[in-house]
Formats: sequence, C-alpha cells, structure tokens
Amino acid sequence: MTLLSKKDYEQSIAATRDARMNWWREARFGMFVHYGLYSVRGRMEWAMALENYNIADYEKYADRFAPKPGAPREWAKLAKAAGMKYMVLTTRHHEGFSLWDSKVNPYNSVNYGPRRDIVREFVDACREYDLKIGFYSSLMDWHHPDGWKCAFDAAARKRFNDYLTALNVELLSNYGKIDILWYDVSAPMESWEGWDSLERNQILRALQPDIIINNRSKLDEDFGTPEGHLTPVPGRDWEACMTYNDLSWGYVDSKQAAPYGYNANRILKMLWNVSKARGNLLLNIGPAPDGSVPKEAIEPLTKVGQWLEQNGEAVYGKLDDSARASFWVRGSTRKKNVVYLWNWIWPDDGEFTVGGYRTKLQKAELLDGTPLTFEQDEWRLTIHGVPEKSPDPVCNVGIVKLTFESEPEFLMGTRFPQLHGGTKVLW
Repeated sequence: MTLLSKKDYEQSIAATRDARMNWWREARFGMFVHYGLYSVRGRMEWAMALENYNIADYEKYADRFAPKPGAPREWAKLAKAAGMKYMVLTTRHHEGFSLWDSKVNPYNSVNYGPRRDIVREFVDACREYDLKIGFYSSLMDWHHPDGWKCAFDAAARKRFNDYLTALNVELLSNYGKIDILWYDVSAPMESWEGWDSLERNQILRALQPDIIINNRSKLDEDFGTPEGHLTPVPGRDWEACMTYNDLSWGYVDSKQAAPYGYNANRILKMLWNVSKARGNLLLNIGPAPDGSVPKEAIEPLTKVGQWLEQNGEAVYGKLDDSARASFWVRGSTRKKNVVYLWNWIWPDDGEFTVGGYRTKLQKAELLDGTPLTFEQDEWRLTIHGVPEKSPDPVCNVGIVKLTFESEPEFLMGTRFPQLHGGTKVLW
C-alpha cells in the first residue's frame, strides 16, 4: 500500500471522523475489562514489573490462567444491564500474554491455560448483547526480548515494531468488524516515529476502515484518553477511563484489600461530569481469576442501568457543552435549547430555584412529561409544582427538563459582590 505523509494521513482521517465517530459520540458509557495473567496473581496488573518477576517465574501463571466457560458473556450481560454501549478488552497487556489464538505470539491462551480463544468469546458476547467492540493493545511488552532493547537498538526496534504490527493485523483480521483500537503505554520509545505509528495505523485502518483509534500511539488520532480523572480534552473528542475498584485495573481480592469501589450515585456523578462536556466514560472492571465479575461491581452497575433506563434522554445522544445550573446540589446536560437538570438533592417544599439563565424559558417538565410551572427574572428561575419525592426511585437523582426559546445563555451572577472582592462576578 502507498503510505501517506503525516499531514495527509491526518487530513484523511479527519475527513471521515464524523461518520466514524457518530455512534461513539452518542454512546456515552462503556465497560473496560482488564483481564490476564495478573488476574491470577491478584495484586494488580503491573505485578510482573513492580514485583520484579523474571520471565520464567511469571510464565508459570499462564498454566494457572483458567477463565470459566462463558465468562465474557457474563461481562457483556452486566455491561448491557448497566446501560453501557460498548466494551474494550485487554487483548494483550504489558505482560505480553495474548488472549487469542495468535500465530505471531505463541505465549497465548490457546497454547496455555484455558486452551481457548478468549478474544473470540468476547467478540461473540458483545455481538449477542449488541455492544460495540473495542480491542486494547499494549505497545509496551515486558515479555518480548526486544521490548526494552527497542529504545536504543535499531535492529531490535525494527523487529519489535514488526511484531506489534503483525499482532494487531491478526486482531483486526480474524474477528469481523471491530469498532475501537485502544492503544496503551508507548514506552520505552517516546515518539510516533519510534513506534512506526504512522505506518502501522494506516495498515490497520485499511483492514478496518470504520475503526476509531485513541491517542496513545503518540499520534492524536480520533480521541483523547484522560486516565483516572474527568478532565475534558479541549477541542476534541475525549473519553475518561476510570477503574471501578479505585485501587488497580486488574483483579484485587476485596477480602484482602482495604474497602474500595463506587456506589451507583458516584458512578452517576462521573457520568454527568463527562456528559456535560461531551465526553465518554469508560469504566473498568477487573474480573476474578476465573473470569467472574467482582461481586461488589454488580449491584451499583445494575442500579446505574436502571436509572439510565428511565433517564437516559439526559445522557445518550448528541449533547452540547452544558450551561452550568448550580454547583453541588444540581448539574445539567444540554441538547441545543433543552437543558436537563440533575437534582442530587431533591426539594421537599414543592419548588427549587437556579440562578443564571438569561434566555426565556418556554416549558418545564419532568422526563415523564409531567408539567411544572415556573417564574423567571434576570436573576433567578424558580420551578414550582415539584413532587414531594424524587421521581427517581433508584438513586434519588431526579431530572427536570427545561425547554428554552433558543440555546440558553447562562451567566452565573451573585448579588453578593463582597464575596468576590467587591466585584460582581459573572462567569
């Protein structure tokens, strides 16, 4: 194939990005799955490096790796119940063990452990539950002999890059349509030139023309990936990846660890934070050694799914940057002239007030269509007729839908300029 220059390549993928990203921009919520030999160890996914294993000793975990039949289906079933729209699996983490029938890498789940193609099972489960399919692919590799030499040895760099390309060609050739390629950890080399990313990504896009690729091969590609925090990436699509157990990405035995994990309301808070800035949330689980979902993840994720079933209009679909409604007790998401107020504290006196909306309000209602009355002046918007109890019985996070005459102008002002050094603040 004829390779494009970096400039021409980036122009070509920009020209197709809207079409390729359309489903992703409406999906909002996905499941990350970190599963591999480190799950057997149960001490997080970096155990091989942080505990200074030699390769021979760490390889012994390969024969102990025993995912039960149907484990990926269990993940996909929970993802669907949680209201997630896509999944990303660690097909090969930094430890170098491939979860598929690889002819390039004999250190894999068909030659060891379960003697099964776990990636195939994952793909089949995603398709059964109508979830888009993502493959995580590590660039760093602690098992390959050139995985560290590549930083300073040109011949090793060529061998290692050829190896990575061949692995990813396998992944994107053998399982039908794949939706996401999720690279991770471009170390020890420090540039896209060192990783041959421009060449490799063109080869892979030729195999999967509709695929979207993250920014971790040292090229910007399609979306940014803040990790462990919910900070928007200015001027581009972005996805925050967060780990459910709050300790590691791989499995940690909850009986041995300090208390951890998210409840449903904390997950909803994260989902609101990404949604208001048109991002996505990729929330990770680390399955147990047998592949089962950690029990502490099931109830919160199921509750989130129940909430989304009733309130998904405020989350899914094309969102616009949200005008803030209030700080801690209330937030918002927006679709053009419609604002969805997320009420974390539900009023029990039949009304609530927000400050800052300067555009004329046309209609206020609950998401089920129940009409609400309102008053509006230059400072405040007061909603009347609010039911005594939150309309959301699942998480007590009720949504009020506001329809304005046009895209709302929001200028948060205060009547108390002394709070800001004697200056009335609008922001």
